[in-house]
Amino acid sequence: MEYIEKLDGNVIVCDAGGTIVYMNETAIKNYAADGGASLIGRNLMDCHGEESREKIQQIMKTHQKNVYTIEKKGKKKIIYQSPWMDKEEFKGIIELSLEIPFEMKHYKRD
Repeated sequence: MEYIEKLDGNVIVCDAGGTIVYMNETAIKNYAADGGASLIGRNLMDCHGEESREKIQQIMKTHQKNVYTIEKKGKKKIIYQSPWMDKEEFKGIIELSLEIPFEMKHYKRD
């Protein structure tokens, strides 16, 4: 899975209880000031504010994804938080954070 390790974007996975079980190299680097690899084993709830904790809890309860964009430090990113499911069993959350252009083409394909 080297392609995920080297992806130019953050990949963070937590288990059903919210414990971070995986961070790719990019995420470890981007969260170095917050502990980097030492965040693995910590709970997501300890790393977020109240509004984010509520969204995480909603994903855990409803198993529905949460997708939005942010602007931070002059960069625009898409945040894609998806339930990690094994058949019908909720296993956790997978979060992707990818930088996107401010102006982006959109194609409609049928």
